[in-house]
Amino acid sequence: MESSKNIGRGLWTNLRSGRLTATFTILAALSVGILAGSVLTSSVSGKEQQRIDSSDARPLVIPSPATLSNGFSAIVKQVGPAVVNINTESLPKQSAKRNNRRGLQRGPVPQAPDGDDNGDQGDQGDQGNMQDFFNHFFGGNGGETPDAGPRRALGSGFIVDPRGYIITNNHVVDKADHIYVRLSTDPEATPGDPGRPATVIGVDKETDIAVIKIDSKTPLPTIKLGNSEGAQVGDWVLAIGSPFGLSQTVSAGIVSAENRSIEEGPGPGGVATNQFQRFIQTDAAINPGNSGGPLVDMAGEVIGMNTAIYTQSAGSEGVGFAMPSNTLASVYNMLIGPDHKVTRGSIGITFQAAQSSAVSRMYGFANGGVIVGAVTPNGPAAKAGLQPRDAIVTIDGKSIKDGDQLVSIISAKHPGETVKLGYLRDGKQQTISVGITDRAKTFADLGGSQEDSNTPEESDAGQSKLGITVQPAPQAAITKLGIKGGVIVTSVRPGSFADEIGLPQGSVITEINRQPVTDEASYRAIVSSLKTGSDVVFVIRNTQLQGGGNTYVGGTLP
Repeated sequence: MESSKNIGRGLWTNLRSGRLTATFTILAALSVGILAGSVLTSSVSGKEQQRIDSSDARPLVIPSPATLSNGFSAIVKQVGPAVVNINTESLPKQSAKRNNRRGLQRGPVPQAPDGDDNGDQGDQGDQGNMQDFFNHFFGGNGGETPDAGPRRALGSGFIVDPRGYIITNNHVVDKADHIYVRLSTDPEATPGDPGRPATVIGVDKETDIAVIKIDSKTPLPTIKLGNSEGAQVGDWVLAIGSPFGLSQTVSAGIVSAENRSIEEGPGPGGVATNQFQRFIQTDAAINPGNSGGPLVDMAGEVIGMNTAIYTQSAGSEGVGFAMPSNTLASVYNMLIGPDHKVTRGSIGITFQAAQSSAVSRMYGFANGGVIVGAVTPNGPAAKAGLQPRDAIVTIDGKSIKDGDQLVSIISAKHPGETVKLGYLRDGKQQTISVGITDRAKTFADLGGSQEDSNTPEESDAGQSKLGITVQPAPQAAITKLGIKGGVIVTSVRPGSFADEIGLPQGSVITEINRQPVTDEASYRAIVSSLKTGSDVVFVIRNTQLQGGGNTYVGGTLP
């Protein structure tokens, strides 16, 4: 009995102390949770068993194709059938030489100082340095390598005549033994079926334009040439072609710039082979294989032919170049003629296409003109009495701004025609009539080779002011150049005045500020009188060019 009382008393004591309170609370909470879960589960199960009504839902409908406002697709459908894929095959030659055409050039290319009356040579400002990375596309034909099998290359082109006449780049078909064309409607290429055989009608290396032809029993789709002079910076354009062999590839962009030129250095006689090339620049993606394809405006007309890219990686970097359609039309019309060649007018002079304002001020044609560097012996200009140092300022009574304008006017003339030139000689304006001759014949015999100079010690005169060292011109160079004397530049200090104005090492200085330089003594005397802020103009001769004429380099002495 006492024991029972003790138990009851202990239980009551524990309850009072709150030790069992937590236990009962947890048990109560668990019971409520289990009960609620059972109710909810029963409710969900009931809903799953009920059928959901979706009769008010409407099915999705695919709309009819919509034409976007930019109309790119409509243009591609319009012109695409006339864009062709070109593949060439060159058989191995007995004596294979490396191809020096515009392949994937990496190193610097020598720049010539002189141009002829049909061309544009010399420093082109920000354009001059572009050639270090300027690449044409050969689609695998960038350079000849003597291997056992034939070499194959890819390019593009476009049909301009339903009888099968196609415009493309000369470098696409140059030296190819077999040329094949595949239309967009032709079946996919299979082994043994390279495409439709094509024949070269004519080429013009100076503009890198070629005309080829394929035979067809039915009229072929064509593309229309537009007027490239109407193209403006900012206009939308489409580039169509076969980059990397992927036919009918389209890329879009804008016209980035106009009238771009790229220097490639001199050809025979110092006359550049690319002096007639002025490009439309675009950011439309252009890659190897696009070469020869059309650059099309929003009217569906060709305003250019994709020709080159500016790149450091051999791929598109957003800077492409297209030959303007007006140039294409002019060259095409001559290539399909009876002679299948391009004839350009010439008056038989060479000149420096670009020079500093100091030169124009020194020789009195600050308002525009072209200073004559050399006159071709027995050429039209020589027969008319034109001389080196004369500054041509007008043609047929109209003022000319620079060498580009002179080139445009003279090259468009036909052999046998005559032009009236206005020129300055010793500050006095005179006028003469000059005949036009075939440029190719006029400059056919120009040429020269580099000769080594063996001369005594160098002179330090002018090193502090000009940044050059000189020594007397060797007799061999004097005889070759037909000059009375001079000093040859043996070194040019980087960052110096001479370096900044582009005075080249190896050139022979014959005049400074219209004063003759015949030896070191005359050179030192002239240089010692030069003062800061003065215009300094050098007349130099290039030892690589026999009879190549004068080049004028100048600037304001800092």
